[in-house]
Amino acid sequence: MSAPARTRVEPDDAPERPAVREGTAMLGRSSDSALATLRRGLRLSPEFTRGIGLTLLFAVIATVGKVVVPLAIQQIIDRGLQPGGDPDLGFVAAAVAVCSALIVVTGFCSYLMNVRLYRATESGLATLRRKAFRHVHDLSVLTQNSERRGALVSRVTSDVDQISTFMQWGGILLIVSSGQLLIATVLMAVYSWQLTILVWVCFLPLLFGARWLQVKLSKAYLKVRERTGDMLGAISETVVGAAVIRAHATEERTGRRIDQTVLATRRAQVKAQRLSMAISPFAEFVAAVANAAVIVVGVLLGVAGDLTAGELVAFLFLVTLFVSPMVMATEIFNEAQNAIAGWRRVLGVLDTVPDVADPGEDGVQLPRGPVGVRFERVSYAYPGGPTVLDEVDEEIRPGTRVAVVGETGSGKTTFVKLLTRLMDPTEGTVHLDGVDLRRVAFSSLRRRVVMVPQEGFLFDSSLGDNIRFARPDAGDAELEAAITDLGLSDWLAGLAHGLDTPVGQRGESLSAGERQLVALVRAYIADPDLLVLDEATSAVDPATEVRIQRALDRLTAGRTSVTIAHRLSTAEAADEVFVFDAGRVAQRGSHAELVGRPGVYADLHASWVRSSA
Repeated sequence: MSAPARTRVEPDDAPERPAVREGTAMLGRSSDSALATLRRGLRLSPEFTRGIGLTLLFAVIATVGKVVVPLAIQQIIDRGLQPGGDPDLGFVAAAVAVCSALIVVTGFCSYLMNVRLYRATESGLATLRRKAFRHVHDLSVLTQNSERRGALVSRVTSDVDQISTFMQWGGILLIVSSGQLLIATVLMAVYSWQLTILVWVCFLPLLFGARWLQVKLSKAYLKVRERTGDMLGAISETVVGAAVIRAHATEERTGRRIDQTVLATRRAQVKAQRLSMAISPFAEFVAAVANAAVIVVGVLLGVAGDLTAGELVAFLFLVTLFVSPMVMATEIFNEAQNAIAGWRRVLGVLDTVPDVADPGEDGVQLPRGPVGVRFERVSYAYPGGPTVLDEVDEEIRPGTRVAVVGETGSGKTTFVKLLTRLMDPTEGTVHLDGVDLRRVAFSSLRRRVVMVPQEGFLFDSSLGDNIRFARPDAGDAELEAAITDLGLSDWLAGLAHGLDTPVGQRGESLSAGERQLVALVRAYIADPDLLVLDEATSAVDPATEVRIQRALDRLTAGRTSVTIAHRLSTAEAADEVFVFDAGRVAQRGSHAELVGRPGVYADLHASWVRSSA
């Protein structure tokens, strides 16, 4: 038969990765200042600053210890090596002993500071990962589909790793270097305020240049994180789809696509590194100028009697302590911008408001029992697209087995997604036992309503663990009883290791039909009151199809069930058939009533009969 003309499309027919209003926050707020981003990140993970007072105390001691050597040298030169006389070896020995003891104390405090800082940062990063991961799962399927899975994973993994690198390496250096800079400045001022001003004047251009560069680097490293996410998304997609790639001999084309994402990531990295490295030679030049200026002016002050030889040598050591964090700041600055970019992307996920939200404690807990469903003038349109479900006003009585049929793009998949609250209607209300579905707590909804998709996803574990996923407390005896109840004991007996049979990644060790059987047993163990199924038996052998049908009959007995029917027998066995066409329920009734009535269902039935002949 010829299919009627359509203007509405299902999500499978829609453009890939639709623009989602709620999902735009995932890009991150690059307009936020680095300091504002840092503050927000620390508020989200308070472990970062927990016990920071004691850590800073150890950092201060470790930093103060770095000036012990310059002070000791100054004292030894000015007091231990007496001009015109014999050296005071006792004083020199005492100074060396005190200096050695203080260095040991400094080293121990530095160790304690590092341990505490690592522990705090790992705890904070773990919290950040958990929050980001859970929030990703709180987002609707539609919002998740607006971004590649690999790119989402990169926000919880590689982006957080960038934060980790900075917090554990740059964070330590930032604390120590800041303290070192302050203490070196104070001591230099004690020895000679003139030379101290000279050193700071030399470094002022570097500070102003760093501020200008910060804006450029912030944008560059945000681009790096985005390109890294694209690369991981493309790689993960090709790994999952390796069999399809080989089957169609598209390895070369796929390789080129991966090469493009890798090269784009490389270009973004090189651009960011080129910017960050621009300041390093300038910092070294400024440091050389500062040292030369201190020697020249210091000698002049010494000649004038304003500076002793020991003080000048000590001042030069202090300049080194001053210059070291200034030069190191370029590397810290580089890591900081990379971390801030990663933080913005993680915060972008957390800022994305779920468009399907759990009412939480205010949600309604529904009692157990057969479920009645009511669609009240329900319409739905995908963001930026046409209406795909148009004022559906239908009721499903408790305990009824409903088959949903229709051409591709007719609205049946959207109908069941709204029924299970994977999405919310654009207009109208879906009622479950008279309660607006948006008011039902997720904990109650997921117990009462279970959806078995066309391709039941299996985890890389045993058969028993995959079935038990629906009810973790179920023992092997309960699982075997459920399999027997569904008439699948012969199938289980045919497996070499029974419930301990490994299913492989995504269940690839099992056939498509066996994966569907596992999904049905999992749904049976969950014991839902409303069962929603997207029937998938087109790729199974006749024996497995008989098993699936037998299991479905027992699974749906006594329950309200809604099945997207792809087979004639499913529609024939249903209590009622909903016939979708162009986003509306065009016909409704039993198979016997509809098959003899001219219309969409009669045409579909005739097409089924012809295809099975």
